[in-house]
Amino acid sequence: MRYAVLFLAVMLIATALITGCTQQQAAVGTSHQQAAASNGEIKIGVVASLTGPASNVGKNMWQSASLAADEINADGGVYVKSFNGNVPVMLIQGDDESTREGGQKAVTKLITDDKVDIVVGGYSSAVTSAYEQTIAEHKIPFVVTGASSPIITHRDDIDTSTVFHHCPTTDAYGQYTTLFIDQTVRPAINAKFSFPETRPLRLAVIYQDSPFGKGVLTAVQDTIAQNNLNIEVVAEQSYKMGESDFRTPLTVIKAADPDVVYAVAFPNEVGQMLPQARRDVGLNTIFAVPENNDAPEYYKAIGKYGEGSVIESRFSPYTAPAGSIDTAQNTFKEDYKAKYGNYPDMMGASTYEGVYIAVQAIENAGTTDKAAVKQALDTINMPQIIEAMKDGTISFSKDHRESQFDLWIEQLSIDQAAGECRPHIVWPDNLKVTEFVLPDWYQPGNT
Repeated sequence: MRYAVLFLAVMLIATALITGCTQQQAAVGTSHQQAAASNGEIKIGVVASLTGPASNVGKNMWQSASLAADEINADGGVYVKSFNGNVPVMLIQGDDESTREGGQKAVTKLITDDKVDIVVGGYSSAVTSAYEQTIAEHKIPFVVTGASSPIITHRDDIDTSTVFHHCPTTDAYGQYTTLFIDQTVRPAINAKFSFPETRPLRLAVIYQDSPFGKGVLTAVQDTIAQNNLNIEVVAEQSYKMGESDFRTPLTVIKAADPDVVYAVAFPNEVGQMLPQARRDVGLNTIFAVPENNDAPEYYKAIGKYGEGSVIESRFSPYTAPAGSIDTAQNTFKEDYKAKYGNYPDMMGASTYEGVYIAVQAIENAGTTDKAAVKQALDTINMPQIIEAMKDGTISFSKDHRESQFDLWIEQLSIDQAAGECRPHIVWPDNLKVTEFVLPDWYQPGNT
């Protein structure tokens, strides 16, 4: 009997100890979950050209991404189910140095050393396509916000299934600009100079010798052929990325007597090209430039020589189409200016959105697991943020994972108060605020 009582007492003590340990383990487990929620973070690598020829754009991309992260963190961070709570966003810089080698080095560090959960950014198509192999090997989700060549997601030599294109491709804006030239510029020239409708518009293209430049040139050629447009390409002149003296190819173009010159170049390049064309070469024609030039630095660089030129755009520091996103755009611009002292550019706008897309995908996935985040990006459907999207939503196409933007064309005129050119939307009809005009100094090509 005495032994039975003793045994019972021992069992009761053991049970109490086991229960206490179990409760303590549960408490420790809860503590670790809380620590993960409070100390965890979403690591987003931002690849941008912070040094080199494209550094003016890269700085804007980084600052815009930082503004997005600040907003998200100020709002409490991002709820991630696997962390059992909200976690902050941490951005990590990846400077591609405006070179293929720099891009490879930056992305390798982000993935292997910094162990980022997702990558956002990418500007030069040549640089971005060079480090895509590393993205593919590590199966890192990548939201591209600047590199516009279709090869970024169309190439089949590597697995690009984790790469998502959040910017119009060269196919899109090359086609858009060519159609504008045919439907608006050609009739204006014919009317002003009493040319017959049968006269072909004479188009010259000066383009960066890169996937970006070649992609736009191909889009121009294909658009003319597929739509049987009355446009004749009278000159094609290429140059190397980062060049600063364009007078030789511009002289060749002038000799070809164009009605319009399509300058497919970066802001730091066109900023020097337009003054050289008008001031040094005497090429008094209409210049059309791609959307990446819609930046404050570009307007400063071209000065008065940008008058009459046109830009295909989807975001401008100085104008916005009336509609569903004008208030959001203006708020972003003013917040950016308040923080950094100047207005953002288009690449900054899409990178700002890229950060929001990245965190929405992680929230939808409920984890930072890369395969799950990739699947969340495949099916993402979120409201447009500051850029006008087709159907008002951000989503990616099933075939090549491309988002679809609403585009417009702006024409520049001198703003006396600013001492610089400012853009005004002239196309399409449902967005335009003024008509396209040919400047008094404009000279058409060979009649």
